[in-house]
Amino acid sequence: MLQVHRKGAHPKTAGNPAYFTGQVEVETLLEAPPPARVRVARVRFAPGARTHWHTHPLGQTLIVLEGTGWVQEESGPKETLREGDVVWIPPGVKHWHGATDQAPMVHLALQEALEGRAVDWLEPVNDAQYQG
Repeated sequence: MLQVHRKGAHPKTAGNPAYFTGQVEVETLLEAPPPARVRVARVRFAPGARTHWHTHPLGQTLIVLEGTGWVQEESGPKETLREGDVVWIPPGVKHWHGATDQAPMVHLALQEALEGRAVDWLEPVNDAQYQG
């Protein structure tokens, strides 16, 4: 049966400090029921806020809605993100993303769950890595 999820009806939670550094709000927009696997969240990062390092078993897409942010894979350069940018992170790639130190950022995060698991959280991004 078709489902319409109305604006304002989505659960919002503070970013869990086990997975995020700084002030983060996660708004779960969709967790599709099986056999579908897609999950969508709107994530708001205050300046300086970021995810911890993590991977996704089936990859992740980020769509920047507002502000300026950064994304980085473990052995690559830090990339600046702006409104309208779209990022594809392949399965298993260790990475982090979040706001710059001067501006907030809001993005949609889309990922699929493999056997119920959409993300594997790792260690925090330290200040040297974040500023690097």
